[in-house]
Amino acid sequence: MEFFNPKILFNSLVYSILGVIVFWVSFIIVDKFTPYALWNEIVEKKNQPLATVVAAMCLGIAIIVAAAIHG
Repeated sequence: MEFFNPKILFNSLVYSILGVIVFWVSFIIVDKFTPYALWNEIVEKKNQPLATVVAAMCLGIAIIVAAAIHG
């Protein structure tokens, strides 16, 4: 079974978990630098423009993490 390699699966899982951890840590850092609580503004106050900006930030961080892990 050459198409299934447990080592490749394990490495993919490790890098995926590492990428999610780096993503959440960077999100928390950005949240700490903003003058208000991002989660409360988005979820409780339904601040759509802020949600759009945070979504763009999340995509940017995710692209950077993916490029760092892939390359």
